[in-house]
Amino acid sequence: MEIAGTKVIQWFNELRSRFHLYLYAQNLGPVRAENGGSQGDDQRSSHQHDSSEERVVFINAPHQPAKYRNNHITTAKYSCLSFIPMFLFEQFRRYSNCFFLFIALMQQIPDVSPTGRYTTLVPLIFILSVSALKEIVEDIKRHRADDEINMREVEVLRDGHWQWIQWRKIAVGDVVKVRNNNFFPADLILLSSSEPQSMSFIETANLDGETNLKIRQAHPDTASLLDTAELMNFRANIQCEPPNRHLYEFNGVLRESNKQSVPLGPDQVLLRGAMLRNTRWVFGVVIYTGHDTKLMQNNTTTAPLKRSTLDRLTNTQILMLFFILLLLCLLSSIFNILWTKANSDGLWYLGLNEEMTKNFAFNLLTFIILFNNLIPISLQVTLEVVRYIQATFINMDIEMYHADTDTPAMARTSNLNEELGMVNYVFTDKTGTLTKNVMEFKRCSIGGKIYDLPNPNLNGDEDGISINTELIKDIIEGRSIQDLSRPVDKKAANHAKVVHEFMIMLSVCHTVIPEKIDETIIYHAASPDERALVDGARKFNYIFDTRTPAYVEIVALGERFRYEILNVIEFTSARKRMSVIVKTPEGKIKLFCKGADSVIYERLSPVSLENSDPEQNSLDDFRDVTLEHLEAFASEGLRTLCFAVADIPDNFYQWWRETYHNAIISIGNRETMVENAANLIETKLRLLGATAIEDQLQDQVPETIQALLQADINVWVLTGDKQETAINIGYSCKLITHGMPLYIINESSLDKTREIIIQRCLDFGIDLKCQNDVALIIDGNTLEYALSCDIRMDFLDLCSSCKVVICCRVSPMQKAEVVDLITSNKKAVTLAIGDGANDVAMIQKAHIGVGISGVEGLQAACASDYSIAQFRFLKRLLFVHGSWNYSRMCKLILYSFYKNICLYVIELWFAIYSGWSGQILFERWSIGLYNVVFTAAPPLAMGLFDKVCSAETHLSHPALYATKNTGESSFNIKVFWIWIANALIHSSLLYWLSLLALKEGIVWANGRDGGYIVLGNFVYTYVVVTVCGKAGLIINSWTWVTHCAMWGSIMLWFLFILIYSNFWPILNVGAVMLGNDRMLFSSPVFWLGLVLIPSAVLLMDITVKAVKNTVWKSVTAAARENEIRKSDPGDVFNSHDYRSSLTETARLLKNVKSVFTRRSNAASRVNVEVELSQINRLQSLLLHMLRDADGFAFSQEEGGTVTQTDVIRAYDTNLPKPGGM
Repeated sequence: MEIAGTKVIQWFNELRSRFHLYLYAQNLGPVRAENGGSQGDDQRSSHQHDSSEERVVFINAPHQPAKYRNNHITTAKYSCLSFIPMFLFEQFRRYSNCFFLFIALMQQIPDVSPTGRYTTLVPLIFILSVSALKEIVEDIKRHRADDEINMREVEVLRDGHWQWIQWRKIAVGDVVKVRNNNFFPADLILLSSSEPQSMSFIETANLDGETNLKIRQAHPDTASLLDTAELMNFRANIQCEPPNRHLYEFNGVLRESNKQSVPLGPDQVLLRGAMLRNTRWVFGVVIYTGHDTKLMQNNTTTAPLKRSTLDRLTNTQILMLFFILLLLCLLSSIFNILWTKANSDGLWYLGLNEEMTKNFAFNLLTFIILFNNLIPISLQVTLEVVRYIQATFINMDIEMYHADTDTPAMARTSNLNEELGMVNYVFTDKTGTLTKNVMEFKRCSIGGKIYDLPNPNLNGDEDGISINTELIKDIIEGRSIQDLSRPVDKKAANHAKVVHEFMIMLSVCHTVIPEKIDETIIYHAASPDERALVDGARKFNYIFDTRTPAYVEIVALGERFRYEILNVIEFTSARKRMSVIVKTPEGKIKLFCKGADSVIYERLSPVSLENSDPEQNSLDDFRDVTLEHLEAFASEGLRTLCFAVADIPDNFYQWWRETYHNAIISIGNRETMVENAANLIETKLRLLGATAIEDQLQDQVPETIQALLQADINVWVLTGDKQETAINIGYSCKLITHGMPLYIINESSLDKTREIIIQRCLDFGIDLKCQNDVALIIDGNTLEYALSCDIRMDFLDLCSSCKVVICCRVSPMQKAEVVDLITSNKKAVTLAIGDGANDVAMIQKAHIGVGISGVEGLQAACASDYSIAQFRFLKRLLFVHGSWNYSRMCKLILYSFYKNICLYVIELWFAIYSGWSGQILFERWSIGLYNVVFTAAPPLAMGLFDKVCSAETHLSHPALYATKNTGESSFNIKVFWIWIANALIHSSLLYWLSLLALKEGIVWANGRDGGYIVLGNFVYTYVVVTVCGKAGLIINSWTWVTHCAMWGSIMLWFLFILIYSNFWPILNVGAVMLGNDRMLFSSPVFWLGLVLIPSAVLLMDITVKAVKNTVWKSVTAAARENEIRKSDPGDVFNSHDYRSSLTETARLLKNVKSVFTRRSNAASRVNVEVELSQINRLQSLLLHMLRDADGFAFSQEEGGTVTQTDVIRAYDTNLPKPGGM
């Protein structure tokens, strides 16, 4: 009764909910499409949708008018339903598995199989079971990583109160509350926030790689929804476009009951994957969930099924072997007919003339089954086991464990272990991967003098003012001077004024918002650069304390000052500067201007030798020194800004303010008028100094990149951040060297892009497609044109001709397209590494995807093949595990084919003596146990423990990685067939030499003279000893495991003979083996052959190895030899010309041999043509002209609806913020 009653109540509630939804929709009226705001024609045409596809979302409604996706996401390969079909599809993409399935079916036909009915089926099932178990274990790890995200919790307004709900249970239409420093669980429309005018700051580094914060603002109609009651009473719906992958575009309409509809745009959208910053809380309504979110739309829906290069190459060669096997079977069947016809009369008792035609068909199947082991059925299971254990070694590597975040390395798939040793291209994200996304004030140049950041351990005295820093000492000493008659004292006093004014400017000229929490000031800024500057000023005891719409207050060396904010002229990438006009406490009007050195210096007041103001000249005589300091800062990869000030007369300011006001309210040509007005006042500046900010790199990033380059790996940076920032990071991580020409391509049309790309290709001449010491920098808009069909290959040629490629402002899909450009058109292995959700697409597109884990976002790590905590661990992952695994897997695959052919081709030689009848030479179970018992250990030993060189040698000498395609550890078609030929020779020698030893016949003491089984056991024994000896020749690292594998395999065979030869008649098995142990062990011929025959067979291999190790020694062999001798393996690279390299002088000669065209920051083109005879005299000049001129970089959002002026005018930090409950 209780169950029935419960069901009735549930049914009643469902009916009531649907009835409320009906009334709700009736109150809102019919949904109709409305324009969400004007757009350009190109945007509008590209995003028009059929009205039937438009999404309608009812806010706070229990049911929606359509069924939308849930908020559960998955990056795993399989589900419970899809596992069996997808797994079988993946397994039977391998030709070997298809072949063995065919053999297993053929063996079920009676009287066809000479080896039994289950000798192939059972191993095949075992192989598939092991593979399935491995896939299940690996995919469970992916599901657990997905669950870690799906089971995060967020506050959702349901049933009139806030509930903590798991992300996966969030539904479209839910109102959620997101708190500061938390990710958004779905795509939301911002309703209101804790900040003035319902603004919010979001960090999108996880989406687009940009380091600056972006401002989002709720529509005024919803900004007043600040508590639960108001949200519950809010009745509205949102009509918006269907799910799409455009991160920066959105069209929607908010329709509230009995009110006019209002447009919604990108400034009201909070995307999944972004993080709320500098905002206590926001309320938002869910519009897209799960795989409908823009983040997931930019990623592939399911994890791709990746296969290694070795797998694909092996698969092809297996197909070739299969055709050879078919040819052998056809020839054997034909020879059977010919032999039968030739011997039918003399051997009449065999009935050879009966059913001749039927014999051909049966013989064909018999020979296919007999020779099927030429393709090693144990190879796949051996590979699966070895790869899984190799992945475990990666997971357990303590050297790749990051203690700070308690994050080990994680191999999320084991199928690509050997691919790690074949990488040619590394595509890396910048933000969070190369950098920490943390800006830190490092030093500054003031009045021609450099000041480093003070040591916090030395700061502070009883008055709270530090007097231990050199900067503050200069200020205090300069102020204390009373007598200015001496030039030295006057200069010190003037310098103190410059330093003080510089620090005041750092504290005033910005858009930072201070927040006081428990007597501690926390700075919130949309620009990480500005926050670093204000933090730096605070460390010098110039503290930014208060902001109101009209003024700011600072505490400078213990004194409080108030500066009235008159105007803010905002930063743009075109202006490369920002200005603030203030009224000082003394009532003077000043303009503070900061920006790139190129734009600041051209606006400085001119210095004249006839200037009547010597004090002004003394203040300006540090311009050249500051330029030198800027160059030194830039050479360290620091982000530089210049600071200057101007005194503005009152009457001029009043006139300019009117001019500026008219410019900003103009309808036509507003941007030009505003810029012209700014130019009127941003002039006759007086230089104060410059700052150097460090965009902090992750640990050991420069060293890791240098190692990758030394290993002949191309490193490309794909980032969503600004061009200046990306170039700056290129210098700081040593990817771009000073003196390296920069080819910067920023074009606005397809025709211009085509023209510049073709021109750059022509500039390279005969060096096209050869790596030149040039850096190519291209932005996302130009990249879209460059990847178009008609110039795609020209762009690839240009990229291939440059040592460094940096793509800026690129979308997640563009990252994947750049990776695809290489994977689709070059025979190269690609690796993509990133930490953000915007990197998932390229991680899945590359041959190998590496995610950075241990940070706030886990989506990249979840979608990756391998995850590591820091970029620096990539070096060990590739150079140690990659090199080892590639070498091991090459040997394992080649050896597996070798040992199978050594044994099973002997059946072909025996067929010559058995009338091509399909008779087997070896006992049936001996054949079945060959791969799984007697020769199983050597491949496992070499696949798990063999090392060409030690980890230390690989890490200290990256050039060893560049030799991956040479030497005995390589794998290609040529090497494969050399091994096959070697196996054929060995098998023939093993059979014919054994046959020769027994040719005259041997009579044992019991009167028996043996038979074909005795011959088979002779040959089988020599084969086992020979293949174990061959394994010993190719193994480089002998451990106790290796010794056990080699000698243990031989002992197992002898033990098997001893035991199995005595099974019958106790057990009804092995009757043909009865007494073979005594016959073999009592034969002198057997023991003599055991020494001579394997030695004779391996003699050629021993000779070749000796010649290679002496006459044709490879780099890896030489390095290994030096390592064994305890000498420096690096000597090998000094004495071996293993690759061509250019010195710095040679590169410079090459660079200046032709004409370079390069843009400077002033948008001018510098043409340099230098004769070789002038190189020594002009070297320093060339380096200065070819480098990036100033190191300028500044991150701040541009083009948003909310301007920086609006932000600072909206805040009054003296007022409390709403609680949001």
